[in-house]
Amino acid sequence: MSTIRMHETTTLTPEQFVAGLTDFGPGRQKLFGNSSDADLKVHELGATHADVTEGGGGVWERLSYDWSDPTHVTMKTTDSNIWGGDSGHTYTLTRQPDGTTTLDAVVVREGKNLKGKVTGLLLGSVGKGVLVKALHNTVKAIEARQATINS
Repeated sequence: MSTIRMHETTTLTPEQFVAGLTDFGPGRQKLFGNSSDADLKVHELGATHADVTEGGGGVWERLSYDWSDPTHVTMKTTDSNIWGGDSGHTYTLTRQPDGTTTLDAVVVREGKNLKGKVTGLLLGSVGKGVLVKALHNTVKAIEARQATINS
């Protein structure tokens, strides 16, 4: 099992980041490079939770999203072709006095088969940079979308 911890600072408010994170409409892949619009399936969507299958590149996972606390979002993997066990994502958002928000992300990857175990091992070591870059790109994409909304 690999646990990857990441940190970003953004000009977004926690509510703005959560709005981007939980936008399951067309164009999601513009915000999340590893989530193909063609592979996105929303099973259930509520005011503070969702059940969604997403992925791309031959890897998919079904996630149970919970944003009932807008400063602490959890995404638990409930099914996947390679992830199992305690796999999932957690985002903790903290407003700063200067108006920015710090984002602490934790990704847990527990492989349920050989492909998952190898992929999880790689992500936990040499591949961590790929996840850090993906998170950075997501934050920048949500910031750009928010700037368009505000203009």
